Amino acid sequence: MIKATLTGQRLVALFLLGWVLLNYPILSMFDVERAWLGVPAIYLYVFGLWAAVIALMAWIIER
Repeated sequence: MIKATLTGQRLVALFLLGWVLLNYPILSMFDVERAWLGVPAIYLYVFGLWAAVIALMAWIIER
């Protein structure tokens, strides 16, 4: 019971962190004309963060 509660709390914290990092003030920092290997910076940020959140969720659940 305690482990399930701790896992739930970690998932909620990860959700809130992802929500903050994908919200306006931080997301606007990556809306620039720069590109790496032809890919705009905002795309790399959004999809990289998305992949990181999914990987962290899997790690939290499997732990």
